[in-house]
Amino acid sequence: MSDDRAANSTVENTPGQGRTPEPERIEPSAPEEFGLVQVWWGDGKGKTTATLGMGMRAAGHGFRVHMLQFMKGGASSVEAVRGEYNAIEALPGMSYENLGHYGWHGMADGSDEADHEAEAQAGLERAHELLEAAAAADLDEPIDLEAPPDDGMHMLILDEVLYAADRDLISEDDVHDLLDAKPERLELVLAGSHTEPDYLEERADLITNVRKVAHPIDDGQRARRGTEF
Repeated sequence: MSDDRAANSTVENTPGQGRTPEPERIEPSAPEEFGLVQVWWGDGKGKTTATLGMGMRAAGHGFRVHMLQFMKGGASSVEAVRGEYNAIEALPGMSYENLGHYGWHGMADGSDEADHEAEAQAGLERAHELLEAAAAADLDEPIDLEAPPDDGMHMLILDEVLYAADRDLISEDDVHDLLDAKPERLELVLAGSHTEPDYLEERADLITNVRKVAHPIDDGQRARRGTEF
């Protein structure tokens, strides 16, 4: 094969055929290949950031995305308004819920540990409700981008659910129960925990370790607007 033919073949087999894609209006659509279980864990910054970015990408294709956050009620270093919530509000097809309690479990920050457990249990119950809603929906069809998550979604992100399990606020069996309840065509994303969730090794299709090499918090840098919230 000549160099020219090889170059043309490469272009033809490239998504977009080598052209810079133009943005299109977001219209309700349905994914063709969703249905995997993803796990994002590690001691590095970026687990929530990565799953939010993936959710944004899915929403950009017109798929219905919902994020349920455990354990993220805020702390003194984080302001009440978070950039990701504002962005989600402006993005068709993506929504969120936050069931976290102020502070972090086991961090001696003045928050009530019993409240953390109650919020985690409430998050677990809500996650099952969302899974039931997804199971009742036809995930091979588009879902109204403005519909409530109780009408179903194509991708469900359970942010910090693994941290809740790591802190024994919910059990590893509880996490397995969530996977058992996942409908076949739902893309389920689990995030959180600095400790490896080895109990998911045989259950997850994708496992990513977000590893810390350096972090400014170690030098006393507090959370910054636009990067941490």
